[in-house]
Amino acid sequence: MATLHSKAVRFYMKLKLWELSLLIALVVTLLWGTLLDQRQQELSDRMIRLHVLAHSDTEIDQMLKYHIRDEVRALVEPLISASPDRESAEAKIRAHLDEIHALASASLAADVPLQATLSRESSPTRAYETFTLPAGFYTTLRIEIGEARGQNWWCVVFPPLCLEAVTSTREFYDLGLDDTEVALITDTGTGADMRFWALERIEDLRERFR
Repeated sequence: MATLHSKAVRFYMKLKLWELSLLIALVVTLLWGTLLDQRQQELSDRMIRLHVLAHSDTEIDQMLKYHIRDEVRALVEPLISASPDRESAEAKIRAHLDEIHALASASLAADVPLQATLSRESSPTRAYETFTLPAGFYTTLRIEIGEARGQNWWCVVFPPLCLEAVTSTREFYDLGLDDTEVALITDTGTGADMRFWALERIEDLRERFR
């Protein structure tokens, strides 16, 4: 009987240790996720993204998407280049939203609708040539062409991080990002995939309970 009791005590203690370890791991994960989420929000609060959605995946509609992207960038980027912060750049884009809409629509047939909006939009993790933007909510200039069911295109118009705009880490600092923000988007070492995965799960939860 004593032996049976001793085994039960040892099993109970092991169970308690396992539960404690699980609890500690959960707390660490939550704290880490909260810190990552705070860093991502600080990053997203400084950016404006461009999101262009093609009418379909046909070759002509995809070419049209890139043409409209180039037209919009040619108008927007000089317009906001001297803006000291996201709020200022956002105000300039909003003031010229009708002009942006007209410019983008000029390339379309009369019966093809186009929408140009500026709002907060949920964005997935996007990997570019020299950096990766984590999932999160970003102020986004969204251009929807026709039914907007084709492959879409993303970049960052403020600060100007569209694909070819940045070729070295030094340039991120020149654009006003700090050490934490640069590390978040350029660090591809051990743990990077886990960080982006965690941020995507946080955004999934935020979307579910929004």
